[in-house]
Parts: sequence; structure tokens; C-alpha cells
Amino acid sequence: MLHPGDAISNARRVLYIIVLGALTALGPFTIDLYLPAFPVLEQDFNTTSAAIQLTLTGTMIGFAVGQLVVGPLSDKVGRRIPLIVVTALHVLASIAAAVAPDLLLLGGTRVLMGVGAAAGGVVAMAIVRDLFGGRRLVVMLSRLALVSGVAPVVAPLIGSWLLGIMPWRGIFVVLAGYGAVMLLCAMLFIPETLPKERRNDRGSTTIWQRYRSVFSDRVFVGVLIIGAMTFSGLFSYLSASPFLFQETHGLNAQEYGWLFAANSVGVVVGVQVASRLAARFGPQWVLAFSTAVLLVSGAAIVLDDQLGLGFWGTVIPLFVFMTACGFSFPCVQVLALDRHGKAAGTAASVLGASNNGVAAIISPVVGLISAGAGITATTMASVMVGCAVIGILALWLVVRPRTVGMLNP
Repeated sequence: MLHPGDAISNARRVLYIIVLGALTALGPFTIDLYLPAFPVLEQDFNTTSAAIQLTLTGTMIGFAVGQLVVGPLSDKVGRRIPLIVVTALHVLASIAAAVAPDLLLLGGTRVLMGVGAAAGGVVAMAIVRDLFGGRRLVVMLSRLALVSGVAPVVAPLIGSWLLGIMPWRGIFVVLAGYGAVMLLCAMLFIPETLPKERRNDRGSTTIWQRYRSVFSDRVFVGVLIIGAMTFSGLFSYLSASPFLFQETHGLNAQEYGWLFAANSVGVVVGVQVASRLAARFGPQWVLAFSTAVLLVSGAAIVLDDQLGLGFWGTVIPLFVFMTACGFSFPCVQVLALDRHGKAAGTAASVLGASNNGVAAIISPVVGLISAGAGITATTMASVMVGCAVIGILALWLVVRPRTVGMLNP
């Protein structure tokens, strides 16, 4: 038996996938579920759209900071305590958001909700790394990558549906209920997976030592950049697509929802195929393929738009781009975590914080370069192409695939 997870039954492994996947989705749902309510919030609080968007910024900041604290802490004291405490904070903050009387208090509770949602994805990845290694690690992380890739896409759709049957405050009640269920599941089904003897390894007993251990790894830094760029390309699409497809191409809300669903299928297919290819050929070579496809498909959107090929000229290469994102997500996680089993929580926290933090900075660039002229497929895809170029450079100049060994069986 090479890893503790090798002795786990198939039924128990499926349970872990379900619970850890749901914990991973808590973050994206906390961030994105209330996005369709922005116009209603603007009207109810009699404020500006920019002020409402600050609540989203606060959530992203809380989410990033929470990950940077929870990850190393889980390497020091174990996985369960940070997971339970921080998820409980999410439940309380969600209830407070549901009854917030003004925008200032809503913004404050959103920051705390971001912090509270941070534990799910970070600790889930760390637990998987505690239990598994080699090719089985690829399979398990691919399931979490599937959730983290699809959840930001489907969350606004679910939020729209919820907004149709309840006031906007009800969305935060739903999030509180979701967090409470995850808290109960964590207490009942998630064991402590980090042995006490591994919490005080020589040279990695403090948070700063753990950060230094991951940032001194060239491969980790390279895949960190690739992951952030892939996520930023995805979020550039998410931020621009409502304006592009509803205003420029005239889709109604239902048609736009079906488009979202189709692109979600691309992510699902990419993640599942990538997990098999990575186990056979190595995740670094799957990334070599996926980053090239990100560049080609993004450039195809720009070219098709300039040639006036219209809706399908954008949608088809966009589906290819989203599928390539699905190929990239699990490979980034595997390369980042497989090399840092002793600091899995720290590695997962840095990976998650960089993905969301960089994406939050880059995705508004689409709107900035479109100022005055309106968002087009060209402006959206230009940012996607830029992200792909940076990812390719990080792969070949920093990671250097030929220097990365194959995964253990």
C-alpha cells in the first residue's frame, strides 16, 4: 500500500468525492449565486451598480485571504478543525447577509462569507493529497477540478432561477442552508487525514516556511501561473458573455442559459478526458496540448469576428476554448499538489487564491478595452489570447515539461 487511500473501499471513495466536491463548490456558489440579483440590489438600496459590484470584490478578497490563511493552518493543526470552524463562519455570515439592513453591512458580511467559503476547496484538495498519490491522485483531483470548473458557470443560472421564486435575501438563506449541510457532512463523514507526526516536519513548521517550500519549487510556480491564466481566460468569458450574447447577438435569458449549459459540457468533457490522458502520458504534456488549444481557439474567435462570421463563428471556437480549460484544470492541480504532500494545504491555498485573485483583476480588462465601443467577440477573445500566451510561456520557460518526471503508478 503506497498511500492511505489505497485501502479505502470504492463506496467510501465515492462518498469522499461527493462530499469534497460539494465543499469545493461552496466557494464558487458563494461568489456567483447572487450575481443575477445585482439590478434588484441596486434598486433596493438606491445606489449605483459600481457600489453593488464592490460587494463582489469584497467576497473575492475574503475568499483569497481566507485560502491563504486556512491552507497553511490546516498543515499545522490538521484538516478538520479549520474546515469546521471556517464553514461555521460561512453559515453565520450568510444569515447576517440575508438580514443586512444596508449596503455597508451587506458588504461586510460578504467579505466574511468569502472567508468562510475558503476552507472547502483548499481543505478538500489537501485531504485528497493526504490520501492519494500517483495516478489515483489524478483521478480524484479531476473530480474536484470538474466541480471548480463547472460551478462558476452554472451558479448564475441557479441564482436566476432562485430569484424567480424568492426575493434576493432568500439566496443568502439558501447559501446558509448549503453551508450548514456541508458543516454537518464535514463533522460526520470527513476524518482527520493529516497524522500528527506530519504536522511538525523539519523546515516546515511555520506558515512562512511552508510558503517558502512551495514557492522555491520552479514547477509549482510555473503551474501556478498557468492555472491563474486559464482561470482568467474563463472569467473573461463569464464577465463579457452577458453583454456579448444578449445585447450584440440578441439572445434572451433562456437562450443564454442554454449556451452556458453547452459550454459547461465542454468543461466536463475536458476534465474527464484529461484525467485519463494525464495518468498515461503525464499532466505536463496534457498542459502542452491544452495551452496551445487555448491560444488557437481564442485567436479563431478574433479572426471569425473580424471576418464577420457572426454568432456561430464565436460559439464554436468558444466551446473549444472551454473544453481546453477543462483539460487544464486537473493537470494544474496534480502538478501543484503531487510534489508537495507535506504542505498540501499551503499549496492548495496558494493555487486557489491566485486563480481567483488574478481572475478578479484580469476579467474586468474586457470592459476597459471596450469602453465606449461596447463589448465584442474580438475584445473578449483578445484577453483570452493574452492569457493563453502567458500560460504557454510559463509552461515552456518555467515548468519545462521535459524536466518533469512521470507520475508514480
